[in-house]
Amino acid sequence: MTGVELTVGVVGGGRMGSGIAVVFLTAGHSVVVAEVSAVAAAAAGERIRAGLTKALERGGTTQTLPGLLARLRVVDDLGELPPAADLVIEAVPELVAAKRAVLSAVERVVPETCVIATNTSSLSVTELAQALAQPGRFLGLHFFNPVPSSALVEIVVAPTTDDRVLARATAWVEQLGKQSVAVRDSPGFATSRLGVLLGLEAIRMLEEGVADAAAIDRAMELGYRHPTGPLRSTDLVGLDVRLAIAEHLSETLGDRFTPPALLRDMVARGELGRKTGKGFYEWP
Repeated sequence: MTGVELTVGVVGGGRMGSGIAVVFLTAGHSVVVAEVSAVAAAAAGERIRAGLTKALERGGTTQTLPGLLARLRVVDDLGELPPAADLVIEAVPELVAAKRAVLSAVERVVPETCVIATNTSSLSVTELAQALAQPGRFLGLHFFNPVPSSALVEIVVAPTTDDRVLARATAWVEQLGKQSVAVRDSPGFATSRLGVLLGLEAIRMLEEGVADAAAIDRAMELGYRHPTGPLRSTDLVGLDVRLAIAEHLSETLGDRFTPPALLRDMVARGELGRKTGKGFYEWP
């Protein structure tokens, strides 16, 4: 562990929230994860335990599982977020109203010195900041899936974000052993905007019969050194998530982000990728 131990809150213990909790725990920090119910909290706890076990198997930490779990609490009430939190990250579904409600509730229970962040991959950080009485302490910390093995955190800066908050967030990302890029808040930021555009074109190519999914992915992996092809990446992210982002970007940036019919049809059939066992690939 490097730097000062942080007290971190994570709201939402799904795939992204649990992954965020794992990376902060393995970096030596204390984490409280808040969920909406006792059932959801129990499921989040199991996801985090599994993530920590994988981190130990990979040699990603020299700590023990009991030691890691001793610095974790999973609760079912936002009011139980740590009163001395240094950082709270919101990781609830990509719905503006839900995120704004969570952020407003978080601000009421954390100290004025606490940095509040959203993990959104495409929503306007500037718009979300309007839910806060102190928007200067707010920014985007866009982690990538799977969080423990991803090297990047995209830091999204709204016009209201205080420079000192950006500096603190940049240092914290470095403590996690990850690298950051800071971008100005704009639709899709840098990563979702480029990643979604590539993914949508790959889906159109599949729809038009240019090549099969494996060939399209292999072309990008071998020809452009992408670690994962755009269709497999879509399966990992979730076709429903990619569709929602594409719809948002289509509304804000224009027709080049219009979702292909194939993507809409697959989502309608419940073929959402790895989380449902079927997408562009079969996932046992």
